[in-house]
Amino acid sequence: MSTEEEKLLKDAKKLPWDDRLLHKNWKVRSDANIDLAALCDSIMDPKDPRFRDFGPLFKKTVADSNAAVQEKALDALIAFLKAADADVGRYAKEVCDSLVSKCLTGRTKTVEKAQFAFMLWVELEATDVFLEAMEKAIKLKVSKAVVQAVDIMFHALSEFGSKIVPPKKILKMLPLLFDHQDQAVRASSKGLTLELCRWIGKDPVKSILFEKMRDTMKKELEAELGNVTGVAKPSRKIRSEQDKELEQEAATEIAGSGICEDSAVDDPPEIDEYDLVDPVDILSPLEKSGFWEGVKATKWSERRDAVAELNKAASTKKIAPGDFSEVFRILKKLITDVNIAVAIEAIQAIGNLARGLRNHFSGGSRFLLAVLLEKLKEKKPTVTDALTQTLQTIYKSGCLTLIDALEDIKGAVKNKVPLVRSSTLNWITFCIEASNKATVLKLHKDFVPICMECLNDGTPDVRDASFAVLTSIAKMVGMRPLERSIEKLDDVRKKKLSDMIGSTSQSDSVPVLGSTSSANVSVNG
Repeated sequence: MSTEEEKLLKDAKKLPWDDRLLHKNWKVRSDANIDLAALCDSIMDPKDPRFRDFGPLFKKTVADSNAAVQEKALDALIAFLKAADADVGRYAKEVCDSLVSKCLTGRTKTVEKAQFAFMLWVELEATDVFLEAMEKAIKLKVSKAVVQAVDIMFHALSEFGSKIVPPKKILKMLPLLFDHQDQAVRASSKGLTLELCRWIGKDPVKSILFEKMRDTMKKELEAELGNVTGVAKPSRKIRSEQDKELEQEAATEIAGSGICEDSAVDDPPEIDEYDLVDPVDILSPLEKSGFWEGVKATKWSERRDAVAELNKAASTKKIAPGDFSEVFRILKKLITDVNIAVAIEAIQAIGNLARGLRNHFSGGSRFLLAVLLEKLKEKKPTVTDALTQTLQTIYKSGCLTLIDALEDIKGAVKNKVPLVRSSTLNWITFCIEASNKATVLKLHKDFVPICMECLNDGTPDVRDASFAVLTSIAKMVGMRPLERSIEKLDDVRKKKLSDMIGSTSQSDSVPVLGSTSSANVSVNG
């Protein structure tokens, strides 16, 4: 280095950071990045106010036209991200956009350092910004950059897991990658898809993506899905979790005891396919389909076809919430339609609405429940099956609780038709068996008296169904909630209940609403 260059670099060190980092001389810029990296490495406080001064600079430095300087800028960015905390996430968008546009087509070292920087942004919980940047990256014209973006997402998901890196956004990107003209992009997208399967399961991935794939890609993935085994676990933690772990270790050392390695490892979260898809508006298409005219038609076939349109639309995985009040009123009327085909379509549509709207269907489910329970008087298997599925779906989808349904249930178990009474009780059994212990502990005080009263019913199926409810409660929370009530039973009923509790500990059968319960022997009151 000449004396003149040495003097230039020495004088440049007196300049403000932005003047040095954007200097016209590349050696000054390189030297500035080296100094900035060293300074960031030396800062011990992640909330040091200087980080706020440095943050806005990286947008331009990582886009340096000189490849050697660009690599030094990436070194400085990495040192900055290692030393700072999540507060610097405010600079993530601009910096990530520059990384995407200027670094993914660079030299091998440049790409590696850019990938490392992206992982640090995820570590600092700027995941949403990271994925937005990847959405832009996969639309770049240079295939090499697209492959690198897919590879970066693969590593982010593999290292941090689906709890930190939301699968939903990646799932939305994959169809575009499946149709990419470059074979390397398609191959890398296949690898990312298989990694998704490790985290969220094969079925959700197949359900959401396979309909958007070419047949060739489907066959290739199907062949490799069998190799996806084991439970995926993250190998890397976000910074806040790392800090908590250090605090716990320090506290443990003070207490003088060892730390269990497994205690810091969380189980991978359960993935709900519902959370992975976007909601679909089904109300607007109904206006154009002639639904409102069709459901009021005098011909039963026209009514059936209109409801079938609703049923088909509601079968989507996730329905956008809206004002369904008029739809609910129409369905309430059609449940009791004189034509069975129309009634079945209406009942099935209610089940699909419950599945697609979930808690947004809570008002609708309460509005329709009494009519659905009343409809249980129908003996035709096709109607019974539709009612069974819909009532079970309403509960499984979280549309209402048994406490929400209490008044309607009280009315149904006193219905003059025995099949309504027994089927309602069978539905209660299903709901209890689908609930957790805490839920059952809250509701048993309301439902045990109902069942005790039904044990005196003149119809054997009703008594058997009541025994089944009591059995499911005992199985879930133990006998204590039933003790006072059981004292009032005669010896025959006590023995029957005891036998049923014993048998259900060996078999976990769920009753069908329109059938008799698991006990075949009736006890006369």
